[in-house]
Amino acid sequence: MRKEQDLTTGNVSKKLIKFAVPLLLANLLQSFYSIVDMLVVGRFVGETGLAAISNASMISFIINSICIGVTMGGTVLVAQYKGADDEEGQSETVGTLFSLSFFASLLVTVSGLLVYRPLFQILRVPAGSMQNACDYMRIICCGTVFVFGYNAVCSVMKGLGDSKSSLYFIAAAAVVNILLDLLLVGPFGMGTAGAAYATVFSQGISLAISICCLRRKTFIFPFRLKNFAVQPEKMAAVLKVGLPTAVQMAVVNISYLMITGMLNQFGVSVAAASGVGLKVNTFAGMPCWAVGQAVTAMAGQNMGAGRTDRVKKTTETGLRLNLLITLMAVVLVQLFAGQIIMLFEPQNKEVIADGILYLRICCGINSLVYAALYTFDSFAIGIGAANIAMVNALLDAAVVRLPVSWLLAFTAGMGFPGVYVGQALSPLLPFLVGWLYFKNKGWESKRLIQPADHT
Repeated sequence: MRKEQDLTTGNVSKKLIKFAVPLLLANLLQSFYSIVDMLVVGRFVGETGLAAISNASMISFIINSICIGVTMGGTVLVAQYKGADDEEGQSETVGTLFSLSFFASLLVTVSGLLVYRPLFQILRVPAGSMQNACDYMRIICCGTVFVFGYNAVCSVMKGLGDSKSSLYFIAAAAVVNILLDLLLVGPFGMGTAGAAYATVFSQGISLAISICCLRRKTFIFPFRLKNFAVQPEKMAAVLKVGLPTAVQMAVVNISYLMITGMLNQFGVSVAAASGVGLKVNTFAGMPCWAVGQAVTAMAGQNMGAGRTDRVKKTTETGLRLNLLITLMAVVLVQLFAGQIIMLFEPQNKEVIADGILYLRICCGINSLVYAALYTFDSFAIGIGAANIAMVNALLDAAVVRLPVSWLLAFTAGMGFPGVYVGQALSPLLPFLVGWLYFKNKGWESKRLIQPADHT
């Protein structure tokens, strides 16, 4: 395959940056067109629409995290077989992953449709935003199969060393999403439902293009149904990484969902401002996530090749890059916090002030700690120890973010700023755990694939 890269040789820094840049651009585009939903809805629907999208996005993030988590197992397993130069292992992993992703998408779709309204009620979504949130979420749930399919294809490509294809797919989706947003929410007056239809249709476009590319390139095997047999041992290996990773990402996003529920109690303006702040914070974290994905793929290939020295160097290089780019993002957000929030809500002074406060607290020094934490989590997933990342997510969410936010906001009487402080403190403990695991040499003997698989 022309774009396929061997990540087990060459200069680590150059390989990591070359692999990460397309992922960064893809992540930025994906985040950008989700932000467009809020920009357009904020302009045409107002703060009730913003609050609706803010709450619905939390559940969407959970769905997406399950998709990414499950398919991440495919990235790591394909990467380790690629490093071991085992084409049969790669082929069987691809077929197993696609079949698993399809059935998982059906389960997540049904579950999402059953729980989104009760969840909104538990979260105390403002009455004026409830119907808009439900309309948005119902449509998003029905498009889950597209998200799973797209992530499955991209996970295989990343495992093989191709980080460029996903950029092309998401670029096409971004153009479609933005055009449909402007058309459906604006002239057609469909409100939040129009934004949801635009998102789902663009995801379908991404999947269709990725499948066409896969069939044309045929990577490892011809794209036919008979190749999608589930290999039990490959499924077990995919799930060994995929399930803890899905739990890790779901726990973090569920905690944000519960944080949103806390913030909803302070009114529509706070809910809207916090939703915008989270979007901006997410956007600022895109470079960090891209480098983390590159660390996972490179660590996976080198672990499969038995190059533990290169795994360590990859992680250390990724850490330095993440700290540098996160620092740059934080400085920009702090300098232009007001102007950034006003892009979403240019008139409501309360939303603007609350949004600026969110960025001041939640996009500062804590972001550098998060960058280090994410690097160590990415390393752990790449070597097949996704349970470490899962434990860190539990420490982040259940031990720090939720209880500290509640105590500061309600027991200590700080109000919604206390919730912001709780979020800012959340990465400290899991960062220490991730750093200690990396420093301990016990991980060097771990293998996701057996030696007999790649002889």
